[in-house]
Order: sequence, then structure tokens, then C-alpha cells
Amino acid sequence: MSEFINNSKKRVEDLLDFSLKMMSGENGSSLIEKYQKVIDQVTPYDMLMLEDKQMQMGITPKAIKDDVEKVINVFFSKLANYNWKKPEEGTFLYYLMLENKAYEFKLNQVKKVIRENKDLDPADINSVKKNLLSMFNEFKEFESHYVKKENILFPYLEKKWNFYRPLNVMWSLHDDIRKGLKTIINLLESGNSSWQEIVKEIGSYFFLVFGMIQKENLIIYPVASETVSPEEWLKMHQQSFEYPFPFIEAPAKPEVEKSTDSDEESGITKTTDGMMFKTETGELDFKQILLLLNNLPVDVTFVDENNKVRYFSRPKDRFFPRSPAIIGRDVKNCHPPESVHIVERIVNAFRKGEKDTAKFWLQMKGKFILIQYFALRNSDNEYKGVLEVGQDITEIKTLEGQQTLLNWD
Repeated sequence: MSEFINNSKKRVEDLLDFSLKMMSGENGSSLIEKYQKVIDQVTPYDMLMLEDKQMQMGITPKAIKDDVEKVINVFFSKLANYNWKKPEEGTFLYYLMLENKAYEFKLNQVKKVIRENKDLDPADINSVKKNLLSMFNEFKEFESHYVKKENILFPYLEKKWNFYRPLNVMWSLHDDIRKGLKTIINLLESGNSSWQEIVKEIGSYFFLVFGMIQKENLIIYPVASETVSPEEWLKMHQQSFEYPFPFIEAPAKPEVEKSTDSDEESGITKTTDGMMFKTETGELDFKQILLLLNNLPVDVTFVDENNKVRYFSRPKDRFFPRSPAIIGRDVKNCHPPESVHIVERIVNAFRKGEKDTAKFWLQMKGKFILIQYFALRNSDNEYKGVLEVGQDITEIKTLEGQQTLLNWD
């Protein structure tokens, strides 16, 4: 691939010039005629690299989004004819593409409703709106497709590609789609929206979602298929089962044998920087673990399966006194006689599998404290102890509405 990319540097520079002039409003027909030779050679890699260069130049994702469709339309025939090996059934990429096909079918059903009601009688608008509302509420399920891209596919591609910046543009387009869907649902739920307003917003939404499917199928997926290893695709596929498979039947999760040196194997590993605690979800050194635990906005105490206190965190403001002397102490000896029976009842219910959580709340020193107990069980569902979590929720209880922007005033 590196040789291919090196050979395409001059072509990408020419394509970049073409795209910048298109974005500046120069005559499209004249530009296409001038750059026809290089346009006839364009590949999905070129598209990614020229957009990457645009972002390195300081062009914002918003500016790129405003004109990317015009550029892709010029390149469409060459991108559509790019020869790449389609994914086999049972792979992460296969199911992403299958989700798109299922989504396209449902989108086309909406198109059918719009066509059938192009001359809608105002008296019938409520029934049509109700039908469309059901369809667009169902489209909310497709959110998991975008979440899987953002949280599984994109991280792997960022590690593989030097030209990963266009993924930020795609994420921004995901957000545009999300906003568009909310707008349409609000219009369909409103008793004051007109048919013209609804059709206009649906048209904008279709432009975004069909454009997204096109970008995935013509650019992202072909390059990903040629740059990601089978082992990496398998890891992505396994991780994808944490999310729904919108509009398709969920496949069977593959069973993968774990070797002792597997990346997913948890344990202590030795590195040049010292000892690291490594798990499937990350790796931390000892100091980082302490920083993390002691800076959580909660008190944490762990009691093992033998009812012995094994650990407690040291946040800045602890609600209940804890001293290192309690480590190894039986948990029933850590409470006054009057409340021991409550502790024993919780532990026994957890041990028997009758309950998994217990909650208490109280007011103390002007604070509202929530205390929660969680049963800890391993992958074989064997009881391994209790986690006690205490949290000051005084301020949390007063929150209302929403705050989506940072406010440090």
C-alpha cells in the first residue's frame, strides 16, 4: 500500500487543487475539463488523503461538509468502479454493510409514502404523520450503527492510517444525522407543522443518510478492507456484540480461543516503564490505578468472598472513617452491633444469588449521602465479594434541565 500511496502523491496534489477551487466557487465544468485526466484515476485512498490535507491546512470539518458531496459526485463513477474484495459473511464489516442495506430499504419505504402523498389532502395529514412518526422513531435504532463506527471502527483505523483526519468529518456528519432525525420527529409530533415543512426536512435527512452510506461504501470500507488485518477485524466483530445490530438479525457471536499471551488476557505485565496492570479495556501502572481510585467522586470499600475487608479508597472528602488497620478484618466487626444484622442480611442475599444490589440514603452534616452495595461475581457467576460505594448526591439532586456546554463561571 505504501508504494501505491507514494505513487499517488502528485495525483493527490492535483485533486487537492481541484477540490479547493470547487470549494471556492470556480466554474465546475471548466475545472472538470482541466483536471479530467487525474479525475479518471481517482481512488478511495486519494479521496481520504486530499481531505486529510484540507484539514491539515486548517479547513474546518464544517467547510468540508458543505462541499464534499459536490466533489464526491464528480469522482463517483471512478470510486464506484474501484475493485476491492467485499467482506465475507461473519465479519464486522459484512454486518456494517448489511445494516446499511436494511436501512436503505426502510428509507425507500418512506420515499414511497412521500410519493403516494405528494398531493396530500390537508384532512389526511394527521394519519400520514402518524405513519411516518412510527417509521422515524424506528430509525432511532440505527444509532448503534454510528456508535459502532465511532467507538470500534474509527479507533482501529486511526492506528492504521496516517490520513485518519477525515474520520472526524464523518463523525460530525453522524451528529448532523442525529439532529436531523430529532427535528423530523418533533415536526411529526407537532400539531402545527405543515406537510411542506415535513417533506423539506425529510429531504435534508435523506441527503445526509444516503450520502453517509455512499461515503462508507465508496471510500471508508474499501480502504479499511485493504489496510486492516483479519485478526483486527475479528477483534472488532467481537466488540460489536456490546451493541445492537439495527434492522438485521443478530449473528452468533464467534468463540475465540484465548492464548496466555493474548491482548485480552488480564494480568500483570512487565514493561520498560515498570509493572503494568493489563486488561481488555486498557492498561495502567500502579500509580495511575491509585490516582484513578482516589479521585473518583465516591468512597469505595471492597469486601471479599470470605467477608474480609480487602481495600478502601482515599478520596479527598470521605464520609465514613476508614483506617488501614481494618484491612483483613471481618466486615461484621466494622459495624456497631445494632446494624450488624443488616450487613449480614445483605452479604447472605448476595452470596445466595438472591439479590445483586442494596441501597440506602441518609442526611449527614448537611449532605445527602447515597450508599450502594453491589454483589461481585466472576464470569462463572461465582460470588466474589461486595463493593460498597458511598456518594454525596446533594448537588446532583438539585440538577434540572440540561447543560451541554462547559460553564466554569
